[in-house]
Amino acid sequence: MFLSCPHRGALRAAGGPIRVHKLQGRNDYLSSYAHGIQSQPLTQWSSSFSLTKPVHVPLELTSNSSTTTQRPVKKPVKKPSVKKTVIGGNKDCQMDIAMVMDSSKNIGQRRFNLQKNFIIKLAAMLKVGPTGPHVGVIQASDSPRTEFLLTNYTQPKELLFAIKELSYQGGNTNTGKAIRHVAQTFYLQESGGRRGHPRVMVVLVDGWPSDDLDQAAMLARESGINVFLVSVARPAPEELAMVRDKDFAAKAVCKDNGFFSLVVPSWFSTNKFVKPLSQRLCSLDGLLCSKTCYNSVNIGFLIDGSSSVGDINFQLMLEFVTGIAQNFEISDIGARVGAVQFTYDQRLEFGLFDFSNKNDAINALKKIRYMSGGTATGGAISYAAQELFSRESGRGRNFLIVITDGQSYDDIAAPALEAQKQGITIFSVGVAWALMEDLKLMASKPKDDHSFFTREFTGLSEFVLPLVRGICRDFTENN
Repeated sequence: MFLSCPHRGALRAAGGPIRVHKLQGRNDYLSSYAHGIQSQPLTQWSSSFSLTKPVHVPLELTSNSSTTTQRPVKKPVKKPSVKKTVIGGNKDCQMDIAMVMDSSKNIGQRRFNLQKNFIIKLAAMLKVGPTGPHVGVIQASDSPRTEFLLTNYTQPKELLFAIKELSYQGGNTNTGKAIRHVAQTFYLQESGGRRGHPRVMVVLVDGWPSDDLDQAAMLARESGINVFLVSVARPAPEELAMVRDKDFAAKAVCKDNGFFSLVVPSWFSTNKFVKPLSQRLCSLDGLLCSKTCYNSVNIGFLIDGSSSVGDINFQLMLEFVTGIAQNFEISDIGARVGAVQFTYDQRLEFGLFDFSNKNDAINALKKIRYMSGGTATGGAISYAAQELFSRESGRGRNFLIVITDGQSYDDIAAPALEAQKQGITIFSVGVAWALMEDLKLMASKPKDDHSFFTREFTGLSEFVLPLVRGICRDFTENN
C-alpha cells in the first residue's frame, strides 16, 4: 500500500503511537519529501492508507471511601468547522500552463529555490482556479519528471504549497527531452488537459541546455503548444564556445518575434518580470501557436447526391467525408464542419455553427439521407459559399471539399472563381465519370495540389490523409 498525503505531521522524529486508516487506491500518487525521505510518484495502486495522531481521552481520578475510580473527562465542545473557500480563478485566462523548471546541476540548490519563488509569484499573479488557468510542473534534468498535473492543484494555496515542496534533482540540462515529454503526454485529457483550451509551456533555463531543442520545439508547435522561454543568466562571451546551439532560444519558442522570449540577467532580479510574463501568458491574441489547422479551420463538404451515385456509393462518400472530419478538433472554439448535398437542387444538411462538439458533427454526417437527381455543381458551389461561409470571412481558414461522380450540367468556372475570391479554398474530388477538366476548373491553385480523381468509390479512402495534409499546408502558408 502507498502512503497518502495526510501522513505529513503525524509521524514525528521521536516516534510514538499513531492511528492507521485504510483507504481506497487512487491514480497519480505524487512524490514528496519529508524528514529526509524522498518518495517516488506512481500512476496507480490498488489501496492506500493515511496516518493520524490517536485521540486520547484524559482520565480524572476521584476518591470514594477506600475505592479509587476513574471517569472520562468530557471533551470540549468543538466549534462548527468553517467551509473552505473555493477560488474560481481568472476567467479571462483559461489557459493550460506547463511550467518546465531547470533542475540541473548548473543551477544549484540556492538558485533552484529562487526559481521556485519566481514560479510561486507567477502562479499567484495568474490567479489559478477551476475556471481560470491550470498549472502543472515538470522538472528538467537528465530525464523529465512530472511533479504534478494540470488538475492536481486548482486552488491557489494548494498549488503554492506544492511548488514549495519540490525537491532539487541535479543532472544535465536536457531541456529538449523535457519539451518533448510535455508535448507528447502533458495535455492529454486523461492527464487533465482541457479540450479547446489554449496550451502554454513556460520553459526556464539557467545558462544553456545540454541537448538540442529544435525537433522537440517543432513537435510542440505542431501540437498547438505556445512555448515561452525564460532564459536566466545567459552565457557570457567567454562561455559561448561551450554552448551546443547558440540559437537555442530562437528555436525553442513558438515564434521568434520577441513576445515568447524573456531574458533575465539573474535569479535575484526575477520579481520585475513576473507581471509582464503573466500578461503575455493570458494574451489570447498573442498565442499564435494555439491556432493550428486542426483547431482553426472551417470545412464545408459539398456532396453529390445525383442518381448516378446510388445508395451504396453514397454511403462510401459519407465514410470519406467522415474520415476527413475525424482528423480535426471540432468544438465551439475549435474547427467547424458543415455539409451541403446537391443534385439540380441544393440542401443544407447542417451549417458550420449547428454542432459544437465532434461526436454530434460526425453523427450528423453519417445520417445524411441520399437525395437522387441531376448534377448542377456550379449552382451548388454558389449555394455552399453563401450558406456555409457567410458568417466567416477569415482568409486561409475556409475550405470547401467538392465530391462529385459526373459532369455538371451548368457552368462551374465562374462560381468557383467567385468563391475563391471570398477566401474559400476549394478541393475537388472526382469519381468514376467526373471530368478531370471540371475538377481542375473548380480547384484552387496550384490545381494539381487541389484536385483528386479515382475510378472507384472505394478509392476515396486513399485521399483522406492527403486532403488533411493539404488543408494544413494551405492553412500554415496563409497564417
